[in-house]
Amino acid sequence: MMISKKASILIGCIFLGSFLHAQDDMLSMLDSPDAKKTHDKVSATFKGTKIINMQSTETVKKKTMDFSVAHRFGNIGKQSGGGGHQLYGFDNSADIRIGFDFGITDNLTLGIGRSKQAELIDGLVKYRILNQTTDNHIPLSLAIYADMSYSPQDATQFYSGMIQDPSFKQNDIHRFAYTTQLLIARKFGWRFSMQLTPTYQHRNYILASVNADNDAIETNDLLSMGVGFRFMLTKRFGIIGDYYYTFSDYRKNNSINPYYNPLALGFEIETGGHVFHLNFTNASGIIENNYIPNTTDSWLKGGYKFGFNISRVFTLGGKKKH
Repeated sequence: MMISKKASILIGCIFLGSFLHAQDDMLSMLDSPDAKKTHDKVSATFKGTKIINMQSTETVKKKTMDFSVAHRFGNIGKQSGGGGHQLYGFDNSADIRIGFDFGITDNLTLGIGRSKQAELIDGLVKYRILNQTTDNHIPLSLAIYADMSYSPQDATQFYSGMIQDPSFKQNDIHRFAYTTQLLIARKFGWRFSMQLTPTYQHRNYILASVNADNDAIETNDLLSMGVGFRFMLTKRFGIIGDYYYTFSDYRKNNSINPYYNPLALGFEIETGGHVFHLNFTNASGIIENNYIPNTTDSWLKGGYKFGFNISRVFTLGGKKKH
């Protein structure tokens, strides 16, 4: 009941803010003070296709490719394995992902990537259904996102010793996991954007495990709610953040196998065709199938790590004739 109450309060506050802002004069709030009351689309709700860990409603433009590199170093705090002898995490690499996203249309993006953790290979699709307009005719931007990952790890690593059980049968389908998200965002002005991200995940293989503190069992399916934001301090520099709350009794107060909700805070810097995200997060994984169910580091115990996302967009098609 406490989970539902907190989630309800959070969602209520966000949409109450949206409603109150909708009462104000949108002409003075959105991209240009001279904007007219037309159905013009609001641009750059977020600068990149990701906020930090979370996908944004932004898609890659048609006939362009977004090349991205995401890196997470080791934990900074000594209590979580960091400290001076590890150069506060810089001597370690928690995860690295290299990705290529392609704009099939302005609203449809397909992408592939490979991560260091679990050697995950993932494919993604994002489709923007609605685009917020400057006259508030459409008050929100809406996109659907899906990601499928496959781990080609050696069986002894992937199954974590389960193959020692002679009755256990390996199956390649175990190595797949899936994430589906609804991305709901609103730009309240040129400075502030916010997003809600209800999420459903399915993992084909999990370890059978019980939380000894409340008898809750680990499940293949997970539901979570994410929230992300961007607050611009200048036109090219802003503060960004995202957070997921996972509705899992198994993960609640699990003293034997502790889990934590992934939280990321950072800075966004735009320099021409590049977008840099410098961030701190307790999530060591980079893709949704990994960091949402598997974050085991605590901010309060120094389990946060420095990381960055770098994105560079390339035009694949020829220039339009004018």
